[in-house]
Amino acid sequence: MDALQNLRAFLSVAETGSFSAAARRSGLATSVLTKRVDQLERAVKIRLFIRTTRTVTLTEAGRRWIERVRSLVADFDDTMRQAADTERDLEGPIRVKAPTTLTVLYLADMLARFQTLNPKLSMEIVLADRAVNPADEGFDLAIAAFDATFSEVIDIPLCPLRPMLCASPDYVARRGAPAHPRDLMAHDTLNFAPTGSIWSFNGPQGPTTVEINPRISANDGQVLLRAALAGNGIALLSEYLTAPGLVTGELVPVLKSYQPPERWVKMLIPEARMQVARISALAQFLKEAFSPSPPWAATAD
Repeated sequence: MDALQNLRAFLSVAETGSFSAAARRSGLATSVLTKRVDQLERAVKIRLFIRTTRTVTLTEAGRRWIERVRSLVADFDDTMRQAADTERDLEGPIRVKAPTTLTVLYLADMLARFQTLNPKLSMEIVLADRAVNPADEGFDLAIAAFDATFSEVIDIPLCPLRPMLCASPDYVARRGAPAHPRDLMAHDTLNFAPTGSIWSFNGPQGPTTVEINPRISANDGQVLLRAALAGNGIALLSEYLTAPGLVTGELVPVLKSYQPPERWVKMLIPEARMQVARISALAQFLKEAFSPSPPWAATAD
């Protein structure tokens, strides 16, 4: 148990910013905490703190390590609580990666509800619109709409995601509607940068692709939505962005006979994290929140 106590000492000093404050919080002598951190640094052969007479700050190695240590200590406490009492509240940190626009519009409310139900949990939510291997980057759970899969990471589908081409009625009136994907090369296009500038479609004669030269390229879907609503071009957007505009008539579908391939919103969870009670509880909560249909389906009805 010495290693665990040393890890707790490391966290306490890192969170309070001094050995004396950490000692007061933990009810231990400053010398005891200092000895435990010294033992930990010798064991891992890494300097974890920069110490001066006035301050104690984490080294770069310490900053990289602290989230992993928090998870390890919280997992140990979680395991002990489960063994003692299965009815205890969920506790500990959860680190989540999620896509920006989907989080702002829907996931933020879901995660807030989950934490309201589990007030002893702390959450770090990182927004990123790129494929992430949660095991490599220290996430307990990642939410994505990319096709990427990783070894020792479990994929759990949440819902299908149907991209579609759309534009404002004003744009279509001014520029006309394309009849085939190749016609997009003569149009102003609005592109989601992380997925690239090659657009794929399934049409009456089978799959087809076109490489566009976008008028606007952005890594946030809401930027492209605003540009489409302003009449600045044709956008390829996920249905959770287009649904409200299609209902109000501010957007109209384009190339309805040519459908972009369907993707899936999914959770990616490292295998080693699946048995942690707070992680599996969050995964189950999100599955239920997207069932029997995603929240934006009500907007489209």
